[in-house]
Amino acid sequence: MAEPRSGPGGPRRAGPPVRLREGELAWRFSRSGGPGGQHANTADTRVSLSVDVAATESLTAEQRERALRRLSGRLSGTVLTVTVEEHRSQARNRDLARERLAGLLSWAVAPGPRSRRPTRPTRGATERRIAAKKRRSQVKRMRGRGGAEE
Repeated sequence: MAEPRSGPGGPRRAGPPVRLREGELAWRFSRSGGPGGQHANTADTRVSLSVDVAATESLTAEQRERALRRLSGRLSGTVLTVTVEEHRSQARNRDLARERLAGLLSWAVAPGPRSRRPTRPTRGATERRIAAKKRRSQVKRMRGRGGAEE
């Protein structure tokens, strides 16, 4: 299974699992392309699963707003659609579509990273840094024209 991604390729922060009501999901089935012979020509194995993110009651108002903001590039209006045609079986594609939709929504509703708390370097760290700079400066001064020793 592929590693989860965030946008163009970074890691995803998974949120709490999202449970959608079956009545909020819209399923569409169509013929999948690719090999499969006579079976592929007659069976509707491609699965498109859609959910209206703005209208779902499975998310709180805050989660809905966050999901709409994070998924803005994938939405058609306020509807999120996932299409799967990896397997020859419609049942397997349905399961995979449900899994992917839930994963996308749980990523979209997850809270962002905590804000950074500013810290200061310790006195010892500052003194070590200054001492190292002085040593380096001394090394460089001794190069070249026989720098004067102090």
